[in-house]
Amino acid sequence: QKGVGMNEPLVDAEGFPRDDIDLYQVRTARHNIICLQNDHKALMKQVEEALHQLHAREKEKHAKDEAEALAEAMSQAQSLPQAFAKVNAVTPGSPASISGLQVDDEIVEFGSVNVNNFQNLQNIATVVQHSEGRPLSVTVIRSGKKVHVGLTPKRWAGKGLLG
Repeated sequence: QKGVGMNEPLVDAEGFPRDDIDLYQVRTARHNIICLQNDHKALMKQVEEALHQLHAREKEKHAKDEAEALAEAMSQAQSLPQAFAKVNAVTPGSPASISGLQVDDEIVEFGSVNVNNFQNLQNIATVVQHSEGRPLSVTVIRSGKKVHVGLTPKRWAGKGLLG
């Protein structure tokens, strides 16, 4: 009203109330605006606190999910036994091929040979020679999973007892 806002004086130069405005109406309007501003500030503070809590919960959830994923990865890595050899080649039609051995299989157990008692490939050769014609239990890691294969070393058209 007549250029009077929130900060303009309500008195004239001599200190008397201005007679060109309705003082009661201006003071009531100013009071209502200040109350609304205070309410707005309080609401904004509540929104800010709620956002902080929301982001903190999300951060905790993310950290918890990462920890669970890491623990799961560690348990999978620990549940897979240590391999001591890797299959480089499998000749088609050989006993190894017939049993299902594949290139890049990592050998964990070959009969009685495992990571704890393996010294060199001669250990496997000895087991193969003593097991000719009898099935051997072979455990391999294939694509991150433990797989059991039944392998029977025997004479065939190719070289050796396995191929």
